[in-house]
Amino acid sequence: MSEHTEQVEHIPGATTQSFVYVWVALLVMTGVEVLLAYEQVPTLIMLTSLLGLSIIKAALIIAYFMHLKFERLSLFLTLFPMLVLCIILMLVFMPDSMRALYMRGQ
Repeated sequence: MSEHTEQVEHIPGATTQSFVYVWVALLVMTGVEVLLAYEQVPTLIMLTSLLGLSIIKAALIIAYFMHLKFERLSLFLTLFPMLVLCIILMLVFMPDSMRALYMRGQ
């Protein structure tokens, strides 16, 4: 019979404590997003804040929980242009969402 041994690859800098800190930060940011949704905040400020918090949360999830923080620079340089493209697309379609907001009152 052969023994089944499982090798776990250790990632330098990836500690349980760092993952807990990231998880708590994500939890706090989600709480802020929920609070912004329930408060009477001007729409532009609320949307800008929610978009900014969502980008930060996505970056933390990608960096720590998908372990891209510990990857090589070439992988980052492969993914970064797609991030720029997504941001440009959001900026292109943002005026349409604002137009729909103002048409709602008619």
